[in-house]
Amino acid sequence: MMQDHYGLTGRPFQLTPDPRFWFESATHKKAMAYLGYGLQQGEGFVVVTGEIGAGKTTLASHLLATVDPSRVNAIRIASTQVGGMDVLRLVAQGFGLPSEGAEKAQLLARIEAHVVERARAGQRTLLIVDESQNLPQDSLEELRMLSNIQGTDRALVQTLLLGQPEFRERLNTAPELEQLRQRVIAAHHLTAMDADEVGPYVLHRLGLVGWNGTPSFSEPTFAALFRATSGLPRRINNVMTRVLMLGNLEQAPAITSDMIDAVVADMMQDMAQGQSMPDVETPSASAPGLRLVDAAVSLEGQAIDGTALDHAARIASLEAQVEEQGAALRRVLGLLVEWVEAEDAQRAADIRRAPAA
Repeated sequence: MMQDHYGLTGRPFQLTPDPRFWFESATHKKAMAYLGYGLQQGEGFVVVTGEIGAGKTTLASHLLATVDPSRVNAIRIASTQVGGMDVLRLVAQGFGLPSEGAEKAQLLARIEAHVVERARAGQRTLLIVDESQNLPQDSLEELRMLSNIQGTDRALVQTLLLGQPEFRERLNTAPELEQLRQRVIAAHHLTAMDADEVGPYVLHRLGLVGWNGTPSFSEPTFAALFRATSGLPRRINNVMTRVLMLGNLEQAPAITSDMIDAVVADMMQDMAQGQSMPDVETPSASAPGLRLVDAAVSLEGQAIDGTALDHAARIASLEAQVEEQGAALRRVLGLLVEWVEAEDAQRAADIRRAPAA
């Protein structure tokens, strides 16, 4: 729908990470610098952490799009709470190696043989592990052991660990991770974008799908968007998808701060169904606009810890996405009904005007 009205050639704010939409904010530029340094070392672990929606997965996608596949044998695994053997199976499967029914010794032998073969072909191996905060101790230990695979004069396996902030804290403080901690050669924590980066981010993504200046934006609009999202890319994408849909339905030539506030209020109402809402900053003279916050919530008057908060946020996000898709479908169906009714009315009018035979 937004493509029809604004002439866009694609979805500028899709949630699926796409390296084509890479935007080099200050924090992402710094992260790429650390990644570049780490890859030059060719060994050990590189760790990138950040809040949900900060752009870790997009960063990994951009990295994979920029490395030379003839020189780097890279695989990517999205981890859940899997044990050590399961991690080895995921690595083996990523390399295209048989893993079904194999014992640990067999898996390790197959992985090592594959890595050595790639090294002889001039490739070094890079493992990219997403959602590392979910990995138990034995899984992290298996990844550490893989980093011990050696060639004649160098390590053959390097690992990039992507995780949420709790993984950073765990890695820095857990005594059982001391050996892994000593293998970390570079680390960076992705922060949110600054207020003055939100506008360029939005216009950059729009520009990649044929934006020609319509709809237009103003600085107050970008300020409202920053207040609502705290500068986190995924939140911006969520809000902007709905805002563009609203603009399309209203045939609006410009996106305004009032439209941002209206969409955010609608999103919070959707999320609030059946549960208490997170702390929300409502419009005021000193801080106009709405804001979605990820901290200090209670459900039915009971405080919840960080893990429960994370789960609640994920569930709320999924529910909001489902509701968004349902609302979009209802709007499309409404437009179709109006179109059919208008066609019927026009046809009846034409019949009445037609001269009798």
